[in-house]
Amino acid sequence: MILVLSHFQAKALLDSRQQNQSIANVSLDLGLTLTPVELELARVCFPEEASLSWERVEAIAADENGCYTMEGEEAHKIQFYSTLTDRTYSLCPTSGAPTMLVSGIPMHRIKGTDPYRDTLEKIRAAKPVGNVLDTATGLGYTAIEAAKTALHVTTIELDPTALQVAHLNPWSQTLFNSTKITQVIGDSFEKVQEFEDGAFTRIIHDPPAFSLAGDLYALDFYRELYRLLSRNGRLFHYIGDPESKSGRNITASAVRRLQQAGFRQVARAPRAFGLIASK
Repeated sequence: MILVLSHFQAKALLDSRQQNQSIANVSLDLGLTLTPVELELARVCFPEEASLSWERVEAIAADENGCYTMEGEEAHKIQFYSTLTDRTYSLCPTSGAPTMLVSGIPMHRIKGTDPYRDTLEKIRAAKPVGNVLDTATGLGYTAIEAAKTALHVTTIELDPTALQVAHLNPWSQTLFNSTKITQVIGDSFEKVQEFEDGAFTRIIHDPPAFSLAGDLYALDFYRELYRLLSRNGRLFHYIGDPESKSGRNITASAVRRLQQAGFRQVARAPRAFGLIASK
């Protein structure tokens, strides 16, 4: 059992201590369930023989961008540095599902929404059925949700360090347990060349920001995605805020290149911050 705390749960524990409670129901999986824990004078006692001093709980409560795993009397921040990409990956709490920060940049929309609702908007736009390709695993939310309606999902992750974060995220566990999801490690730009023509009914292309992965917005990559789609297949391409200056520019360029790659009926999906294209 993975025990994870963020500032939301730490503050709830401090509030319970302030009210002189001896037992508090708190989430140890970032909001998925509630578990009773014992509040002692000097520490909080959790399941799995884990415990934390009140000083450590206060430190976690002060960190609004961190999530912590608990083991024994220790709490470790879920954060890893990758020598492959020279980036730092960490799990960042929200009021719902956590997001992942890559060098400080959140990988989901969190303003006015949360990562889970953000994912559902992408899924509604993509309408996953049949065999689905997810070009950027991240925390696996897209693959997990797509697998609920698809026959099978193949998901590609560039950096194994990102999967270290996902392994410790309670919201990501289905990514590693589902028989309907196949994980591929490597650069999507290269890995897509290994699949057969027409292998996928749907493609969900949710790349990092253009500044982090410009090659995943290139014409050559779009041509590969077109090749991989079956007849009447659908591509959902996440772009970013269409109302921002950079979002408008990237959207216009992506529309043009998708059309050059052969896609027809390229249309905006504003609620999902992306584009829909058909083959």
